[in-house]
Amino acid sequence: MSEPADERHMRRALQLAERGLAGTDPNPRVGCVLVRAERTVGEGWHERAGGPHAEVMALRQAGADAEGASAYVTLEPCAHTGRTPPCVAALISAGVRRVVFAVSDPNPLVNGAGASALRAAGVQVREGVLAAEARALNPGFFKRMQCGLPWVRLKLAASLDGRTALADGRSRWITGEAARADVQRFRARSSVVLTGSGTVLADDPALNVRLADTPRQPLRVLLDGALRVSPDARMLHPANEALVFTASTDPARRAELERRGVRVEIAAAGPDGRLLLAPILRRLGELEANEVWIEAGARLAGAWLREQLVDELIIYLAPRLLGPGARPLLQLRAPADLEQAPRLRFTECVPLGEDLRLSALPLAPGALTGGGPTGGAPTDAGPTDAAPTDAAAAQ
Repeated sequence: MSEPADERHMRRALQLAERGLAGTDPNPRVGCVLVRAERTVGEGWHERAGGPHAEVMALRQAGADAEGASAYVTLEPCAHTGRTPPCVAALISAGVRRVVFAVSDPNPLVNGAGASALRAAGVQVREGVLAAEARALNPGFFKRMQCGLPWVRLKLAASLDGRTALADGRSRWITGEAARADVQRFRARSSVVLTGSGTVLADDPALNVRLADTPRQPLRVLLDGALRVSPDARMLHPANEALVFTASTDPARRAELERRGVRVEIAAAGPDGRLLLAPILRRLGELEANEVWIEAGARLAGAWLREQLVDELIIYLAPRLLGPGARPLLQLRAPADLEQAPRLRFTECVPLGEDLRLSALPLAPGALTGGGPTGGAPTDAGPTDAAPTDAAAAQ
């Protein structure tokens, strides 16, 4: 089959994979198309962890027509037995003659083994078709498999002049309904929604996903170094979907949270008593979190950036002007000159009603530190971190 045809079918496989955007965690999103005699005979996508993989779903739809077909898969077919049997065996057994996949699976249990097993069975293999698009669909899975850390998105919302709330903290509503709905979609695809104690004390957000068709809720993570937040906080219910990181050794407060079913983990703190962010991020990787979505106030948001732990910024910009007395978007150290000023690269600009969603990547490691990492990052919110960046979206 021609290279243009391979790309066309792979684009369809990528479209199918996107249907699993909110459901497959901690597995990757994968799509598969089976084509025989230039006719699509089967399609499938991975819907949820523990369920059939994309290749199996497509094979079931194709039935006997899978024999002699070409399979287009957005990720190298697995060759090991996990919660489901290996897809390589299913493809070989069905008589698929050719497999085209977008990118090698970064999982050490798979990487290269799937392609090798297919070739050993006489199946033609082509790899690397639309590889960049396939990686972009699963940034957290690739990052976690390669370095043990999830992909971190920092959500920010502000007026056109970079302000998040009036001087007295009022921020309802800076952004419009379309932007707030978009936040829900980002939460839905995330493994973790994370915030700090200051945001919870100020606004008591639920931080859950309120889309009607969401297949699961992300883990809600609270950074609360001194256990200041009440066990009745909305984000801690249901308790089995919440995790609190703290440096507090107060047995009574911890026992009350755990009695209600909230998981509590002791985290490392710096000399100032504030939680260190890098070990927490590594722990989330150990818990198989692929994508972390952060909604926090100016100080905690700035801390994640200063620690060089943010992979992507998602900024909702509203056509309002709040003036210099309003609250700032971030707390960062002032650069000595423009060359030291934090720099980003915009990757996307999407209109959402009257607002804009900007996506941006830090240009280089250290670009946001203003002179180097600061060590212990401030995770306990004080007065300047008393509200999320957009109270509307943080509920």
